[in-house]
Amino acid sequence: MTPFERLKKSNTKENLWIYILTVLIIKPHHAWDLPGVIEKEFGFRPGKITPYRVLYRLEEQGFVRSEADERRRVYSITDAGKKELEKVKDFYNTILVKIK
Repeated sequence: MTPFERLKKSNTKENLWIYILTVLIIKPHHAWDLPGVIEKEFGFRPGKITPYRVLYRLEEQGFVRSEADERRRVYSITDAGKKELEKVKDFYNTILVKIK
């Protein structure tokens, strides 16, 4: 694996939470919907189970919340999740400024 391929993997599938929060800031989603939305918007498809695991952790930490919608749960981003996403933007912007 090349250095760029490792970078791409660590900045996509290994940090899926960033993409989930980004999608949820636009509108709430069912967990089963997220892999397709992420693939359409960001060009990679996470596994079928991974988004559920990530959502569970994000909800446990207060970055997303869920509500029952018939038999499924609908996830939305919280204010804490929005603040965490701002930290991500600041982090990447700081790095991009330093890369010449």
